[in-house]
Amino acid sequence: MIIVLKPEASPSDAKEILARISDAGLKPLHMPGSERVVLGALGDERVLAELQLESHPMVESVKPILAPYKLVSREMHPHDTIVRIGGMAIGGSAFKVIAGPCAVETHDQLRNTGLAVKAAGASAIRAGAYKPRTSPYGFPGHGPAGLKILREIGDELGLPVVTEVMDTADLDLVAEHADALQVGARNMQNFSLLRAVGKAGKPVVLKRGMAAKIEELLLAAEYLLAAGNDQVVLCERGIRTFETATRNTLDLNAIPYIKQRTHLPVLVDPSHGTGIRDLVIPMSLAAAACGADGLLVEVHENPAVALSDGAQSLYPDQFNTLMEALGPVVRAVGREFG
Repeated sequence: MIIVLKPEASPSDAKEILARISDAGLKPLHMPGSERVVLGALGDERVLAELQLESHPMVESVKPILAPYKLVSREMHPHDTIVRIGGMAIGGSAFKVIAGPCAVETHDQLRNTGLAVKAAGASAIRAGAYKPRTSPYGFPGHGPAGLKILREIGDELGLPVVTEVMDTADLDLVAEHADALQVGARNMQNFSLLRAVGKAGKPVVLKRGMAAKIEELLLAAEYLLAAGNDQVVLCERGIRTFETATRNTLDLNAIPYIKQRTHLPVLVDPSHGTGIRDLVIPMSLAAAACGADGLLVEVHENPAVALSDGAQSLYPDQFNTLMEALGPVVRAVGREFG
């Protein structure tokens, strides 16, 4: 429920109403604005009705939150959330690119790739120390050793680090080394992991599941916000359809749809979304044009020898071409780039 206070309402009025909400066993929310103070109450609707907040002399209106995802919804939070990952801000007018290899393979491989993406204008580096592989014989990542390399390269290059966490058992170690925690497509509905990640105190990049509806993605994000973390970035990475020409079907119409319904920023991953290197640049430009807040792109110093996802990884010169092509598109839709 959203409670809009009258312009003359004082801070003590807001405090009194928040106390009533809390005493009823509900979750109170305080969202002061430039013209109105808006309060929120989450919980059993029957208890909310018993409070009869609409009769309070300092309450202007009481409105139900219709969306099943309450904290994620624009009904509760009409302004865009800015998520800060290290020194990088995602959301608002900015368009940011996070780039790097699928996996941390060696120190030199990550450093060389990191140097290339930074020189081209990437704002953060991504790479996996733990890799969820469909086959048990695929490269699973170097684990703690990979995290150490990732942190060293991030510090050396001055780039924030984004990496995936797959298991609650590894969460503390990953959070110690990463500036942002990625929850991958396969774990989007791992609710125990979502609750734990939400309490970890780090920004989160939440990927859409390969067969997940948009509402399911937003409800997965609700788990993170309900656990106390509002620094969440959503990521469209393609969904599994009947089409087999590409690895996945990159659902770009989801971007404006999601932006209408949530205040959280949205990235697009054209690498997993297509699985084909030659499609990454055109789909990246399309993502910028349709309202995405940034990209998550796979780049490898030499994709021909990559231990995972080489077919969808850009060569450094291709990434440079992408960054040069993005500028005019991003500025044409009124965003800031670089």
